[in-house]
Amino acid sequence: MSREQQLVAQARKAFESGRSRPLEYRIYQLKNLKRLFTERQKEIADAINKDLNRSEVGTQMFETLGLEGEINLIIRKLKEWAAPRPVEKNLMTLSDTVYIQPEPLGVVLIIGAWNYPWAVTIQPLIGAIAAGNAAVVKPSEVCVHTAKVMENLLPLYIDKELYPVVTGGVPETQELLRQRFDHIFYTGNSTVGKIIMEAAAKHLTPVTLELGGKSPCYIDKTCDLSIACRRIAWGKYTNCGQTCIAPDYILCEPSIQDRVIEEVKKSIKGFYTADPKTCPDYGRIINQRHFKRILTLLEDSTVAAGGENDESGCYIAPTVLRDVKPEAKVMQEEIFGPLLPILPISGLDEAIKFINKGEKPLALYVFSSDEKVINRMRDETSSGGFLANDCLVHFSISSLPFGGVGNSGMGCYHGKFSFDQLSHLRGCLVKKLKMEGFSSFPQIHFKTKHDHVKDFVL
Repeated sequence: MSREQQLVAQARKAFESGRSRPLEYRIYQLKNLKRLFTERQKEIADAINKDLNRSEVGTQMFETLGLEGEINLIIRKLKEWAAPRPVEKNLMTLSDTVYIQPEPLGVVLIIGAWNYPWAVTIQPLIGAIAAGNAAVVKPSEVCVHTAKVMENLLPLYIDKELYPVVTGGVPETQELLRQRFDHIFYTGNSTVGKIIMEAAAKHLTPVTLELGGKSPCYIDKTCDLSIACRRIAWGKYTNCGQTCIAPDYILCEPSIQDRVIEEVKKSIKGFYTADPKTCPDYGRIINQRHFKRILTLLEDSTVAAGGENDESGCYIAPTVLRDVKPEAKVMQEEIFGPLLPILPISGLDEAIKFINKGEKPLALYVFSSDEKVINRMRDETSSGGFLANDCLVHFSISSLPFGGVGNSGMGCYHGKFSFDQLSHLRGCLVKKLKMEGFSSFPQIHFKTKHDHVKDFVL
């Protein structure tokens, strides 16, 4: 047996022992996981700094604080979420007990991503633990230092038989996908998402796919451009643009394009100083392969701001592109980097048509002071999430489902949505075992055409 087979078998044996089912045990594991984030914050931050040049404050803000909040919520609500959920009865079942009973699925495979390696790997794990499952955790091999820290630390804090960590690259992931799981949770791109889904289909394994795409950002000329551009710049250049819900491109009328460029440039300077390369709050591209891929996207577009780069440090400055054409290279794939193309369009109608011609995005942003504009953009498009007048922040709200639609993914998580996604919601009916008298059955009375009353027993 391969190591991957052994760990999956071990996780299934641990699940079948029943020890992950009691709520007390789930809460104990979640409390230990929370303790990891407080006790090992420096090790976590140091590894992410080596991988992505992110500051310790940035790691807390975008990784661990959200996870701690999710754990706190689940500890408070788990008893309520795991309890039987009464449902409405019909005439046939008035005297019966009818309810939904959430139950664990079994062994879940969690394949994480490298851009926010703790947040997008451990948040699904929190949901899996809360739902009473075992889980095999596969961190991304692209964030080398973080994957190693995760492999070393998780077994010290949570049950290493129920929640083993598998590191490695494509061969190890392929071997995992040959095994049978009860659910697969993948965060990454749509190309790999199709491979995951194909592998899962062989075992009829359900999947949650958190993918990405080109998230549009429409700026209405009536809005406060200074505020709008500041929020867009923050959403775009956070983590050096390597965010699955970053605004991918801007749609705006030609009359405001110059002003948008100036306001974005002003915001870049405000966030990252006049020299972002020396700013500790500005990240780096994850590796040279992605660095070269992003630079290639610049080839047929006009740089309006930024564009400076340094291959040795995987540095690309916050960049704005103007008068971008739909056929430009930068518009053919998700950018996942610090390039912000601006596409001039005639107005809201053309913006909606342009968005609807592409794949459904993971997020859609609109900036406007006109409620009618916001409502039209919401009602006449489709996306995983929809935000008006801000970027990214919906990810932080546990009471909102986070997930894609169409090419940007399927399924959702966060808070109770994680619990339900990784549970089987079992429909249950319990009838008393006794003989009912004929008269105890409900009767329906109706008249025939001869006005005789007929009784029908159900």
